[in-house]
Amino acid sequence: MASVLNKQIAEKLDEMAELLEVQGANPFRVRAYRRAAATVGEMDRDLEEISRSEGMEGLVSLPTVGKGIAAAVWEMVHTGRWSQLERLRGSLQPENLLQTVPGIGPALAKRIHDDLHVDTLEELETAAFDGRLEGLPGIGSRKLQALRATLATMLGRARRTSGRTGADGPSVATLLRIDRDYRKGATEGSLPRIAPKRFNPEGEAWLPILHADRDGWHFTALFSNTARAHELDKVYDWVVLYFYNEDHEEGQHTVVTETRGPLQGRRVVRGREAECRELYSKSESPADRESTA
Repeated sequence: MASVLNKQIAEKLDEMAELLEVQGANPFRVRAYRRAAATVGEMDRDLEEISRSEGMEGLVSLPTVGKGIAAAVWEMVHTGRWSQLERLRGSLQPENLLQTVPGIGPALAKRIHDDLHVDTLEELETAAFDGRLEGLPGIGSRKLQALRATLATMLGRARRTSGRTGADGPSVATLLRIDRDYRKGATEGSLPRIAPKRFNPEGEAWLPILHADRDGWHFTALFSNTARAHELDKVYDWVVLYFYNEDHEEGQHTVVTETRGPLQGRRVVRGREAECRELYSKSESPADRESTA
């Protein structure tokens, strides 16, 4: 008989499948979550025990699970939450998300969010490797190394100690095309809209959502409905792109309009500005040069 934890995780995987199906996501992704939910819900062995004794590899080896869903299961086992699901619901505050990382308490989470404008674990991982996190009060070299290792495990990807590379995930050209398509659809009113729980006391379905396939990746695009985006009046400028492929590899990036430097006025992928500069230097096409819609 499945444990209580297994049943709870299976229910969340089913909820993700239902949410994606209603939003018109790729049927492959919907089926992947449903198959994983069935596997988890029928298992006799407890997921917490597998995680403890075999680590991430034990979860990845489960039938129909794979790398990306295993990372989600790991997060639910160790934190009781699933940040991706909560983001799509619009119910997770960034500071609460940051506190799901061992070693980050309320004060440090607030400092990271306020000083570095970090809203997601992906952005936190980028900051851990590009030097911004190291310069923050309360984070020494030992803690930084621990955070890097913890984030690599939580996000379900093995990382080289030298840091991130531009080869991770979709190309910046693909990310910028999805960003363009999303903002165009949002402007035209052709996208379905969801009702986020955060910053939406009226319960209005105002947040456009795009599910799209490009270059072997499945994308979900949303405006950034975060406290920082509202504070800086950037809700309709910052676009969060979640991506997923058939190997169950997942991640996310945020696309913004650059406000200074040589790329001022152009759309850039946060954390991958150098690649954006290279892309723009090679192409003068309207799609690549497009600024905010």
